[in-house]
Amino acid sequence: MAILLWSSLASLGTFTQRLPPFLVTAIALAIGALLSIRHIAQWRVPVKTFITGVAGIFGYHCLLFTAFRTAPALEANLLNYLWPLLIVLLSPVFKLGTLRWPHIMASLCGFSGAALIVTKGQLQLPAVLPIGFVFALAAAFTWACYSLQTRKLPAFPNAAVGGFCLASAVLAGLCHLAFEPSIVPDTQEWLALLAMGIGPLGLSFFFWNIAMKSADPRQIGALSYLTPLLSTMTLAASGLGSMNRTSWIAAALILGGAIMGSLAGRKTQA
Repeated sequence: MAILLWSSLASLGTFTQRLPPFLVTAIALAIGALLSIRHIAQWRVPVKTFITGVAGIFGYHCLLFTAFRTAPALEANLLNYLWPLLIVLLSPVFKLGTLRWPHIMASLCGFSGAALIVTKGQLQLPAVLPIGFVFALAAAFTWACYSLQTRKLPAFPNAAVGGFCLASAVLAGLCHLAFEPSIVPDTQEWLALLAMGIGPLGLSFFFWNIAMKSADPRQIGALSYLTPLLSTMTLAASGLGSMNRTSWIAAALILGGAIMGSLAGRKTQA
């Protein structure tokens, strides 16, 4: 469910391109926080858990937006999609299972597919690498570590994710006030922001928290490469993008990696 919701973000984002990214994040995360407001009493969690949640959600978006501002968007987005691979590779570091070759091959296959679908088979690195590449890598590392760390934390209510979203929304709002021009969304943009807050920047984090607590992170890492594929297919279905031969090759690699990762997980369990 988290992957499906994240795949809708690019399509919804086409309706908010006029708005500054921190403003979009602040509003959408605030809406997402309201999804668990009736369980606000469960937002009270240990300080370490709270800091981890906010560092993951806000830290990831802050680093990613900084990367987009300081590096070419295409290359920054590609580096950002290292996070599923990092979830797989870092699982042993967090003592969440041993790393086997099928897991590595599944993730590399998925990343190859993601690289094709993000770059459309055309990638030209500049002679001097922008500092934004560092921020993109930091964003990927942040999300991978947050995802794995949530499993290591003492048990906490899933509703507490709403508190993480609200605190992240406040920080994003402060960044908007400090670094971005003030723009008032129009009716269409408000509807898109509402959909974002309910879906890819709201419910997705609640689903992701459940997934990381209860499933094999190595399998989740391989499956996560479905996000760019489904995102591209959604754009194509809505008339906002298209699928070409490169896209279909990427789809085969991503699906192959997802199947390989799933089978590797079953063998490990057996």
